[in-house]
Amino acid sequence: MKDVIFFDGVCNLCDGFVHFVIDRDPAERFTFVSFQSAAAGQLLAKHARPLPVAGPSTIYLLRDGHFFQRSEAVLLIMQRLDAGWRYVALLRYLPRPLRDWAYEIVARNRYRILGREQACRIPTPALRSRFL
Repeated sequence: MKDVIFFDGVCNLCDGFVHFVIDRDPAERFTFVSFQSAAAGQLLAKHARPLPVAGPSTIYLLRDGHFFQRSEAVLLIMQRLDAGWRYVALLRYLPRPLRDWAYEIVARNRYRILGREQACRIPTPALRSRFL
């Protein structure tokens, strides 16, 4: 099964990250699901993982039945991308509290940085198979 990336579908920064991954993942290792979708709710319930109470302020990565979030999820995603992007994963050697602190600053301000949409963007027909 492919890795699943859960993201905030109304966040422009998160949407940009999803398209960044798609553009650098020609092997299609990842599928994507917006936290706002029914599919996300079903998948989270299947794995006994509640939807974030305060709203989706983190990216989740579901890999082989295990959930990763915040900086760990992003770095594991980067590790599987083509070209030099996998070297960003070397940041995993930094202490997780430091990485997550930086992640939380960005996550807390993401709507202020790049804004948000009223609803999730519908993927193009060419990309629809990559989304749950």
